[in-house]
Amino acid sequence: MSSPELLLQVLRTQMRAAGVTYKMLAERIAMSESSVKRMFGQQDMSLSRLAQICKAAGVAMEDVLRGAADATPQADALTLTQEKSLLAQPHLLLMAICCLGHWTLEQVLETYNLTEPECILLLAELDRLGVIELKPLNRYRLRVSNAFRWLPDGPVQQFFREHAVADYFGGSFDGAGETLLCLPARLSLPSAEELVGRIQQLAGDLARLHQGDRKLAPQERDGFTLLVGFRSWEFAAFTALRRAPSTTTGYQIGPRNK
Repeated sequence: MSSPELLLQVLRTQMRAAGVTYKMLAERIAMSESSVKRMFGQQDMSLSRLAQICKAAGVAMEDVLRGAADATPQADALTLTQEKSLLAQPHLLLMAICCLGHWTLEQVLETYNLTEPECILLLAELDRLGVIELKPLNRYRLRVSNAFRWLPDGPVQQFFREHAVADYFGGSFDGAGETLLCLPARLSLPSAEELVGRIQQLAGDLARLHQGDRKLAPQERDGFTLLVGFRSWEFAAFTALRRAPSTTTGYQIGPRNK
């Protein structure tokens, strides 16, 4: 679906939600109903006409543009080359994470010890890499989906494992909206796969909430990170205490340590 098609589809959806018909819209913008239908059907609408229709329908033009951008097919992950590039330059990974959190340039400048020219260069590099689409006034649109995740065992995930995991788990996890669980269990493979599916649903819930809360003021939101791991594993110190495998059975029952 082309961008004009997608934009008008979102506009129609917003109009239906507002209870505005083609006939009602035609009356409000002094056009015939047939002309309005033809305009939508031909997908020929200037930006000023779009603004006029949004105003007449009581629909926020910003919501229409955002809805079309959110509905545009986007990648769920970066390529190996893109991830390596993020780690190749100081501060580029930081800016990428800020963009994934929908920070504005002003918020980055208020929070981190970076200059405006430095931030603009970082945004331009993210645009070159295809992570964002840089727009006028240093605004941007993400080129990744709400279901974005780093490559499994990719460069960024390895970087976090080496440099950030200890810092992450160094917290007390007792703040508002925080929790830490470490729950051992003995499961069959089908049960384990079922749980993996539910974890993926949880990731989807996080993306949905993250998207919905974009409408809130910056001071009403805080940075949260969900770190989920699920594997067949036994603490190495416990594994060292295991009895040697029985020579009569030829196999060992118990958790695997991978």
